[in-house]
Amino acid sequence: MTGQQVSDDAVMTRIGQAIMLLHGGDREEARNRLGAIWDQLGPDGDPLHRCTLAHYMADAQDDPDVELAWDLRALTAAESLDEDRLARHDSSVALRALAPSLHLNLAADYVKLARPDAARVHLDRARSAAEALDDDGYGNGVRAAIERLALRLRDLP
Repeated sequence: MTGQQVSDDAVMTRIGQAIMLLHGGDREEARNRLGAIWDQLGPDGDPLHRCTLAHYMADAQDDPDVELAWDLRALTAAESLDEDRLARHDSSVALRALAPSLHLNLAADYVKLARPDAARVHLDRARSAAEALDDDGYGNGVRAAIERLALRLRDLP
């Protein structure tokens, strides 16, 4: 195992611990821990870590504007990943499969903020990216969520 993989494992473990708090209902502590990791990563931190952390930090927010800002950070970090960086981490396939979810989250954020045109743009991007998803529980779940949001958007001007 290389030094980079050990570092990945330590950061991803800390992020995972915060995610467990979030899923357990302790949103405030999850935000605190994710925020501390974010500060340590810094603006030039590893894009894989930044994407993962921002994706879950968005889920921990109560304010839709703040949630949108974190989802945008996640997408920006994901877009800066290159194949070499992805190859050094075991979840590279999972990260590429995250693109539909990132766009879906942005679409949902824009619906909450009554910005249906922006929501439709990201919903279309989610739908296009979903073509890369496997026919499994995750892929089917994301595709179903895309269709549910599409139905909601049909009722908006």
